[in-house]
Amino acid sequence: MRSESGRPGGLADPVPGGRPGDVELAEELSARLAGAGVKGIAFCYVDTAGITRVKGVATAALAAAAKWGVGMSPIFDIMLADGSIPPADRLGGPVGDLRLYPDLGQLTALAGQPGWAWAPLDRIEQGGSVHPGCSRTLLRHLQSRLQDEGLDFQAAIEIEFVLARGDTPADEFVPACGGPAYGMTRMIEMTAFTEDLLAALATQGTEVHQLHPEYAPGQFELSVGALDPVRAADRSVLVRQTVRAIAGRHALRVSFAPSVVAGEVGNGGHVHLSAWRDGVNLFAGGSGRYGLTGAGEGMAAGVLEALPALAVLATPSPSSFLRLGPTRWSGAYGCWGYENREAALRLVRGSIGQQADAANIEVKCADLAANPYLLLAGLLFAARDGLTRGLNLPAEVTVDPASLSHEELARDEIRRLPTTMTQALDEFARRPDLQACLGPTLTEAIIAVRRGEAARMADAEPAAVAAAYRWVY
Repeated sequence: MRSESGRPGGLADPVPGGRPGDVELAEELSARLAGAGVKGIAFCYVDTAGITRVKGVATAALAAAAKWGVGMSPIFDIMLADGSIPPADRLGGPVGDLRLYPDLGQLTALAGQPGWAWAPLDRIEQGGSVHPGCSRTLLRHLQSRLQDEGLDFQAAIEIEFVLARGDTPADEFVPACGGPAYGMTRMIEMTAFTEDLLAALATQGTEVHQLHPEYAPGQFELSVGALDPVRAADRSVLVRQTVRAIAGRHALRVSFAPSVVAGEVGNGGHVHLSAWRDGVNLFAGGSGRYGLTGAGEGMAAGVLEALPALAVLATPSPSSFLRLGPTRWSGAYGCWGYENREAALRLVRGSIGQQADAANIEVKCADLAANPYLLLAGLLFAARDGLTRGLNLPAEVTVDPASLSHEELARDEIRRLPTTMTQALDEFARRPDLQACLGPTLTEAIIAVRRGEAARMADAEPAAVAAAYRWVY
């Protein structure tokens, strides 16, 4: 699962006045974009609830933004999916301001939104220090530390989504196509949409591996090429925005929510992760099971062990727990297996002749309500932890774990992953090392937002929970 563009250079933290060369580059980009008819730039970041927030600037203001940033309140770090704000000591209230700095290297003209461009953000305090609640900065710093230790990670996030008719009332869901699961009929029905989507992604430089109908009514899956973790998270955000923009141009609505209709298969956001040292894939070519190296097995075991605590990052919405059920290929059990799509951690080797590049681990329990920067940071932390401690994988599960008896599950220490937000928070509390990696500000924000979402859905029936988040994600 090697990236198509190799190891990136490090990106320094933003500073008031701009990093060396940033203002000049911004002036050049601004002129180029204006010449191409781009009028505005969407500066985007993802908050703790998994919502992409935006500040738009005129194209002519790009250089000023690169020099002095754009203001935004830190309150969004604890805003819930419905816009309500729970209490939090570090981030609550109307006081305070942050500066948003665009990553000019990722600035992209939007093929699905003519006249607009897009850039991901890092956030700093007005005094110039790093904002401790910035998940992109957290991931970038962690990635840089691992590179200094000789480890390069590559990641890709699968994107599942459901297309709905756009001419129905806002509180209704009517699939946009009626073809069978995985069927060519559905692809034919959506020919115009899929053609325009692939064209837009190609124009934006996104490597698409697969686009095909999925299981649920109106559902599709889009698989993209691997990048370093920061750019993989950026890509996940940008691709979803592109899907939504193209859908809107075809009078369609799109949902990335974990559960679109309660009781049906939901949308996943499976994460593929590989680790490299000196250009060698640590999940291939070793003497361990299925070619795992000792380092690769340690990292896989670290991720597996941490999955219950990582639920607050991977399955962060009440809607997530409607999706995360047995016999749905959602990875509901904390176990691993070679090409086992019911295991939360799936080992993928690739075809003979391809394994040295393709071998990776897939985290199947994750969904697209997750902030991808937080999720990838949690996975990198867990992988490094497993490597440092020299962990070994437990016994492999070669069947659907839901088919095992209680005695067999207990014997092999296989547990369901958290089925409620309360359970997820309890597991998170048992990993102070993970909390230390995230830092006190992000930890407080995560706990406040997860408790707030759980409280507002406490008495809701599954159908109401699905409806509450259906068009949010």
